[in-house]
Amino acid sequence: MAGFSPIGNDWDEMLISLRNHRSGIRYLPEWDKYNGLLTKLGAPVENFSLPALYTRKNTRSMGRVSLLATRATELALTDAGLLGDPVVCGGRTGVAYGSSVGSTPAIADFGRMLINRDIGNLNATTYLKMMGHTTTANVAVFFQVRGRIIPAVSACTSGSQGIGFAYEAIKFGLQDVMLAGGAEELCPTMAALFDALYATSTRNGEPHLTPRPFDRGRDGLVIGEGSCTLVLEELGRALDRGARIYAEVTGFSTNADGLHVTQPNSETMQEVMRLALLDAALEASQIAYISGHGTATEQGDITESHATQAVFGANTPVSSLKSYTGHTLGACGALEAMVAIRMMQEGWFHPTLNLDDPDPRCADLDYIMGGGRNIAAEHVISNNFAFGGINTSLIFSRYGS
Repeated sequence: MAGFSPIGNDWDEMLISLRNHRSGIRYLPEWDKYNGLLTKLGAPVENFSLPALYTRKNTRSMGRVSLLATRATELALTDAGLLGDPVVCGGRTGVAYGSSVGSTPAIADFGRMLINRDIGNLNATTYLKMMGHTTTANVAVFFQVRGRIIPAVSACTSGSQGIGFAYEAIKFGLQDVMLAGGAEELCPTMAALFDALYATSTRNGEPHLTPRPFDRGRDGLVIGEGSCTLVLEELGRALDRGARIYAEVTGFSTNADGLHVTQPNSETMQEVMRLALLDAALEASQIAYISGHGTATEQGDITESHATQAVFGANTPVSSLKSYTGHTLGACGALEAMVAIRMMQEGWFHPTLNLDDPDPRCADLDYIMGGGRNIAAEHVISNNFAFGGINTSLIFSRYGS
């Protein structure tokens, strides 16, 4: 596994941030130029750099979102001991990856063409940077992957669907190895989208105090960026080569509300969690920790919390990584999965930052607050929910549980 986030570009940095309540939220003065944009808050990935092998020739089809995805994948393959291994380009390895959209500067180039009626600076690679499956395609080409390609382009469930679809590809014998995850680059257009829905935080002078998932004083979400890749491998093959196994993917489900594009639905949220438990052959009582979607929006927090309580009751610890990183959209499902797995290994689970006074309209859950919690976990669940009424649940288990 490997990822880039607003709170660190490797697990050691992320863990230090989590333990020290260090938020990645920043006031972005460069957004002051956008008239009418209410929020000026974002969570950028800082100190992101590329080694020399990323030449102009092999990155010309990549915007920032694909660069984030590809570099995370390179580091994940290194971590897995598979970088340069013939299996990667041998047809039995695939890619399941996604983002909400492609690289937005490239999209803007096409927009200027339509507005100005002039192709301007458009070139042969502009579309490759903006296309919806730009991360999937660029990762596949960079590592010469010849197996199954599964674009997971479903907004906030892109990363979690990528992992789930990768799991299914291996489970049903279609592939031996899958490169799975999601990425997103920070863009003011995303902030403007949620501004239009009155869903962004406008605590522009207090970035360290927002977002506040499940808190009575929350005022909306903050947009972030990041990337994360998990290398999934068929267990027998991993054991044969002596691979380091962080966890097993034991359950996955995805479904749709079928009711409204932006309004969440408790019943189908509950159903996706129950289906994941069924897939993992686990009871709800066996889940030791819930990685919540926790966006810090009113309808989202309230609906999610009640769906969670209906399935797990009031005693399973839950927290939200977005309180540290903001909402990284297409990356969040993968980043949150990686952090949940790492915390299962650590035996320590981060709190929800800025959750001081739980909203009484949210369900009565065991919200992790304050200094975090030591938990001996064998199984954890990670939930994500997206526009379009798309829901995902992933269950990760300690190897051998």
